[in-house]
Parts: sequence; structure tokens; C-alpha cells
Amino acid sequence: MKYKKREVDDPYLNDLKMEFNHFSSDLRKLKQMLLKSTSAEEQSQIIKKMDTLSTKMENNQKQATKVTKSRLENKKKLNKKRT
Repeated sequence: MKYKKREVDDPYLNDLKMEFNHFSSDLRKLKQMLLKSTSAEEQSQIIKKMDTLSTKMENNQKQATKVTKSRLENKKKLNKKRT
């Protein structure tokens, strides 16, 4: 029996997810540009942009994790109060 993963419909988490997907898309585009580039200077600039994007993605994931943990803690507290 397979269990469905429950999606949390949280506007802030949804925004973080959309932002992450946008970063991923941009990273793919930069990768293609890097592969096509022949100039070492241009490649260096693209790598810097990729590095910046990956840092933003990491921060996005850290924030999403913090928010998710916080939401789960709040949910547990509410459940304890009800019982």
C-alpha cells in the first residue's frame, strides 16, 4: 500500500518552492551558456553567477526547512492542546 505524500498548502512555502524552481531554471541556462562559451573571461563570469545562484538556492532550502519545522512544531502544539 502506497501512501501519498501530503502537500502542505502554505503560501510562504509555495513562494519558496517557486523561487527555487526559478533558480534551477536559471542555473540550467547558465550551464548551457558555459558549455557554449569559448572565452575564459566570459566563463569566469558565468561561473561566478552560477556560484551566486547556488548560494541563493542553499539559503532558500535552509529557509524552507526552518519554516517547515516551525509549522510542524506549531501543529504538534495545537494537537496537544486539543487532547
